[in-house]
Amino acid sequence: MQDIMNATDIAFPHLGIYLENVPKGFSIFGFHIALYGVIIGLGVLSGVLMAAYVAKKEGVDPDLIWDFAIYAIVFSIIGARIYYVVFRWDAYRDDLLGVFNLRNGGLAIYGAVIAAFITLWVYCRIKKQSFLQIADICVPGLVLGQVIGRWGNFTNREVFGEYTDNLLAMRLPVDAVRSVDISENVAAHILEGSNYIQVHPTFLYESLWNLILLFIMLLYRQYKKFRGEMWLLYLGGYGLGRAWIEGIRTDTLFIPHTTVAVSQVLAVILFVAALAADLLIRVRMKRGESTPVATVSVNKGRMQDMSVPAETGQEEVRPGAEEGEKDKTGSGTAVKAEPDENTDQE
Repeated sequence: MQDIMNATDIAFPHLGIYLENVPKGFSIFGFHIALYGVIIGLGVLSGVLMAAYVAKKEGVDPDLIWDFAIYAIVFSIIGARIYYVVFRWDAYRDDLLGVFNLRNGGLAIYGAVIAAFITLWVYCRIKKQSFLQIADICVPGLVLGQVIGRWGNFTNREVFGEYTDNLLAMRLPVDAVRSVDISENVAAHILEGSNYIQVHPTFLYESLWNLILLFIMLLYRQYKKFRGEMWLLYLGGYGLGRAWIEGIRTDTLFIPHTTVAVSQVLAVILFVAALAADLLIRVRMKRGESTPVATVSVNKGRMQDMSVPAETGQEEVRPGAEEGEKDKTGSGTAVKAEPDENTDQE
């Protein structure tokens, strides 16, 4: 067992992994570049590529995704910063210029996600696209970006949890982490003569959880029954995992003047809301009632809009308009109403 660790070391002792000289960044021409930013950038690029790929598979122009990504990146950063500052206001009330200093850290993923979905809603209204359809396309990429992005927290030695001695326990040198992230419980378990803390690698838990969620999305995507189903799967699936993970983190953001973790509350609300919405839509589809979203079926890998609940597997046919038979218009063919492209309904 290593009793003394260098400031750049990271270890997973129960796995036999001892990493030495793990850098937080590097310099190019005297300009310091944080690995955190590089990894986040790779996550964003990978996520956009994933979303563009899914769009192409579903017959949607990938350029819509690339155009949206430009706005989403900008407003997501703003949203992530606002979320963090609001719930850490005591740290900025006397240093307002510090709000704009992103190089000192302080971004919250839930703020980024909320801002991204608001941006998507506005974008879809302007482009006359279905928000739910595009959201379904984008969420696999969003999850992939989170899977990769969490490893930026690894190089930053942040987003860890309370003390643990489980299989995945992680050791970090005390002088490599922020003092405010070392809870009383963590400090109480620092062994005499050692200079490290041993904690839950919550960044790893979240990355693995999101990886599982991504696989579920990719496997289930071809079987989805209605627009918005993948979006609800993301909101509920991520919320479920985050509700647990947030409970053991030491850098939690709290609702002002309370000890209630704001992201944990939000995660529970999103999980419950997504589950309730999914169940309600399925019940209404089973009863044959109209739903607030378009139902879909799979035809050769491409999602097709259907005018009746997807479980029937048939399109609506106007009575008296069978093949070769004229309808009342005398056109000889049945006329099927086109869905309004600016709504999420048929």
